[in-house]
Amino acid sequence: MRAVLDAPADGYTLGVMGNGQAISRTLFENIPYDVLKDFAPISVAANFEMLLAVPPNSPYKSVRELIAAARKAPGKLNLGAINPGSTQNLSAHLFQLVSDTQFAIVTYRTTPDLVTALLRGDVDLGFDYFAGFGSTIGPDKLHIIATSGSERDPLLKDVPTAKESGLADYVVTSWNGIGTRAGVPAEVVATLNSAIRRAVAAPDLQEQSMRLGLEARASSPEEMHERMAKDVAKWREVIEKAGIPKQ
Repeated sequence: MRAVLDAPADGYTLGVMGNGQAISRTLFENIPYDVLKDFAPISVAANFEMLLAVPPNSPYKSVRELIAAARKAPGKLNLGAINPGSTQNLSAHLFQLVSDTQFAIVTYRTTPDLVTALLRGDVDLGFDYFAGFGSTIGPDKLHIIATSGSERDPLLKDVPTAKESGLADYVVTSWNGIGTRAGVPAEVVATLNSAIRRAVAAPDLQEQSMRLGLEARASSPEEMHERMAKDVAKWREVIEKAGIPKQ
């Protein structure tokens, strides 16, 4: 991000941005930039949601069953996710907040570590993306009890969303987009936006993205800025309510 800001304002240096920068704005004390003011958003490129996975031998077949068990034994069940401050980790905290339950949240260094723990039954519910869980979903493997999008995942059409499962306030959609430094002329941003729209709409890119659990879809610069601002506010509230210390 610093490299983008230090480059000439000519549109030839671009950066991948997304909800990670929205989280960082609250989580870190000394960010050397303001993601909402110092960058010119160009377009969202891809959207992807969280999968909520249970072990192969889990007694919980739905979000409702898991929440009911957690309320009977506060603090006994656990949620697994990777690094503190990641979208996966904050998604676990948000799940606890909106379900009004008390879990132990277990942090893993990498997604493979989390997958191993789930397969062993060390974790009652794990949070990660399709790219992380995809190869281990199936009979005698991980069972996905919900997805976090506002609509069902086309790769998992039989799996309900968390919203359908009774958690109306649990919608988590991660995203990546392309931005550049503030000060790049509007006509340059418009040219880049048009090129990204054409690229994202290409059938081969659409097909490959789908296989990875991504929804490739462009946006206007204004829509990307609005989405970033909403995510800054959303994750700030989760971080503060969960009592996660700033770094």
